[in-house]
Amino acid sequence: MQAFLIKTAVNGVALWVAALAVPGIHLGEDDPELSTRLLTIALVALVFGVLNAFIKPILSLFSIPFIILTLGLFTLVLNAFMLQLTEWIAQPLGLDFTIDAFWWDAVIGAIVITLVSMVLNVLLPDGK
Repeated sequence: MQAFLIKTAVNGVALWVAALAVPGIHLGEDDPELSTRLLTIALVALVFGVLNAFIKPILSLFSIPFIILTLGLFTLVLNAFMLQLTEWIAQPLGLDFTIDAFWWDAVIGAIVITLVSMVLNVLLPDGK
């Protein structure tokens, strides 16, 4: 349980940094109160984490030929798709998370999220 909470917190920080760094990603900007923004970030991170845990392995399995053909660069497109899928699920749930354009905003956001997650995973304990 502790490892799940740490991974959700890492996802939340990574999503927040991506929303700050990429002008086309909006996360909780319409919420006036800090507590509402933090709750939005936590819930979007939870959705993102669940999608990455269950959907991404299936998509990765089916996209192995593209990953091999592009020497792993297709994983960036796959990560951007996971970010876009998170937006599509967050909208009906009433969460304030939008991405303006897939190609540049989602792909650059996926790169930022990957880099921030890598750094935070090195700094934080794994919980094992």
